[in-house]
Amino acid sequence: MEMVDRYIYAVTQKLRQDQREDIAKELRSLIEDMLEERVGSRDISDKDVEEVLLELGTPRKLAEKYRGTKKYLIGPEIFDSYLMVLKIVLVTIASIMGAVFAVQTILDPVLILDHFIDLIVSIVTGIPIAFAWTTFGFALPEYLGAYQAKDIQIDMEWKPSDLPPIPDEKRQIKRGESIAGIIFYAIFIVILAFSSEYFGIWVFHDGFSGVVPFLNEITYGTYLLFILLIFGFGIIKECLKLVSGKWTYKLAGYTLILNVISMVVILLMVNGPAFWNPDFMNELAQAGVVTVGSEGYDVVQKVWEQSTFWIFVLLAIGLIWDAIDGFIRARKK
Repeated sequence: MEMVDRYIYAVTQKLRQDQREDIAKELRSLIEDMLEERVGSRDISDKDVEEVLLELGTPRKLAEKYRGTKKYLIGPEIFDSYLMVLKIVLVTIASIMGAVFAVQTILDPVLILDHFIDLIVSIVTGIPIAFAWTTFGFALPEYLGAYQAKDIQIDMEWKPSDLPPIPDEKRQIKRGESIAGIIFYAIFIVILAFSSEYFGIWVFHDGFSGVVPFLNEITYGTYLLFILLIFGFGIIKECLKLVSGKWTYKLAGYTLILNVISMVVILLMVNGPAFWNPDFMNELAQAGVVTVGSEGYDVVQKVWEQSTFWIFVLLAIGLIWDAIDGFIRARKK
């Protein structure tokens, strides 16, 4: 009975992950008993199924009875996923910070105290940032009513035929992909926000000699907010995917909006007059990596001058395709 399957799916999706299987079995057994009591020895008709489901009430209300409460910052249907992602993100960030501290100590052991202070500062500031973005990313779908909008609309006159179909596998979003995306954005927040001086060309002459940075260290602080916004939007986007579990036009629309905002911010940032290191080529030559006037120097300079354009092109292609792919998959039945 497809309608029963859809009803059970709609109810259990609003419950905690560890409750879903048991409650699905309990609810299916309850529906079968109610149908048997209603029809007796005759065949079960679609009308009988509809009447039983109407008697049970809307999926949202029945789920609320199982939960025992109604309103949350992050509801039970996504709370387990939230805790899992939060733990993974925090452990990953802490591991990255520890690894950065270890590398810094190995490369420059004389300044171990400074490196340790930097580690403490990174933990005190980085962990709350990651916690805030992840929490906001999961709370946003709750605020937008990603789960309740359909039920709220039909509370006044609900019919089982209004139940949404169980999503096709082609529209489903793998949890692992979204979690990997959240971790990816969190790692880059940590690296670019707290270890940007190591983002460049590493120079070794009889050991580690230093880093020729890609970014302008003097003005970098003014762009930090933009960087946090870009990768924060990425975390929100992946959280929306994880919470939704399937591609819909609404989710694809949110993805498009976030990607457009990200592209605009990236364009403003990388085209800024002081974002990139203005002395990159000179510092590269002083470090002995290239020789002024050589063919290698000309090649590197050409690549460096065109890097902004190609970085933006590649990012734009990736973000545009991400949105287009969402709309394509949302169309699949």
